[in-house]
Amino acid sequence: MVRKIITVLFLLAFSVPVIFAEVLVVNDRQYIGDDGFFHIVGEVHNDTTAPINQVSLEATLYDSKGSIMATKHTDSLINTIMPGMRGPFDLIIDNYEGRDVHSYSLDVSYKIGAPKNQAIDIVSSEMSRDSHSNLMIMGLVTNRGEITANTVSVVATLYDRQGDVAAVSIVHPEPDYLRSNDEAFFLISIPDKAHTMEINDYTLAAESEEYAAVPEFSIGMTVLLAGSVSAYIGITRYSDRVTAGLISAANPK
Repeated sequence: MVRKIITVLFLLAFSVPVIFAEVLVVNDRQYIGDDGFFHIVGEVHNDTTAPINQVSLEATLYDSKGSIMATKHTDSLINTIMPGMRGPFDLIIDNYEGRDVHSYSLDVSYKIGAPKNQAIDIVSSEMSRDSHSNLMIMGLVTNRGEITANTVSVVATLYDRQGDVAAVSIVHPEPDYLRSNDEAFFLISIPDKAHTMEINDYTLAAESEEYAAVPEFSIGMTVLLAGSVSAYIGITRYSDRVTAGLISAANPK
């Protein structure tokens, strides 16, 4: 992985087309939720030097004999995935089709997008469980850009102890626009108790029509399953830290 990151930096510095970089599906898993539906969740990782958008996933479902049952489609919950970032997805299949799914394969398609400034930031967040063990994440999102941000969204990606995606959710704060330097409260509710009890970590990303989401870094949160737990995270990220983050990853201490 370190070798791949170094290669991307080298090619970027000399404006050579990226040959070895890829757009990959990572950390995916399947489960039957409390809603009775079959879910395939995961992330699309943009390991190129260009933003990508119109990211779509096609899942091919197989039965126990290896025969194709159906193909299903869904999109990344993040509209523009910047270089080095990940966009989560949640493919939902009704229980009639999902009950016979034995395995699946995923293909991803996308288009190269125009660069966007990264100015929508998560200022703070708190994660807790209510009396019914439903998981909630609340916090503040701000617009550090110079113009109003419209259709603001906050996306949560939750991970199990193995690092696979356990659940994803998206919410639009009210109001869903932010003037420059304004803040808004958000609340993300994830009621699937059967699969959020194993949450070990999560990340948050926010974007708008005008601004791309900031780079997603693991927050390092641990949820204690023996009761309600909350923690605060202060996050300040800027677009000029994208390259710095890659360099840090390539040169661990």
